[in-house]
Amino acid sequence: MTTKKQPLPDLSKTELQILNVLWKSKDGSSVREVHNVIHEQFDWAYSTTKTTMDRMVKKGILVRNDFHGIFLYQSTVSKPAGLAKLASFFMNDLLGLDHRAVVSLFTSSNALTKSEIDELEQLLKEENFKT
Repeated sequence: MTTKKQPLPDLSKTELQILNVLWKSKDGSSVREVHNVIHEQFDWAYSTTKTTMDRMVKKGILVRNDFHGIFLYQSTVSKPAGLAKLASFFMNDLLGLDHRAVVSLFTSSNALTKSEIDELEQLLKEENFKT
């Protein structure tokens, strides 16, 4: 995973689902592997999953690497950064909440590690200063 310091584009529900699959994979996943996880939820054809992932590569959200003739995709966005983008939208635009309320939700769950929670909190603080 790369760590670019550029603004994260808005993420759609489907992009977040694809990222969620990729965040669980340390070495990356093929389109087929991602499709097998999400196809029932979205009732998509394989080609739709591939097209979406290729667009995510163009947006800089994913990278594609050739591994012995198989393309493996990896996220360029950390899980905390993706969650911070989504959380800041809900927190600021919809609910008018402070970032600490969102961080406390993740602190009481096992969804993120301690270091990921720290990163999420920092990203949310930065996002708060932009608004």
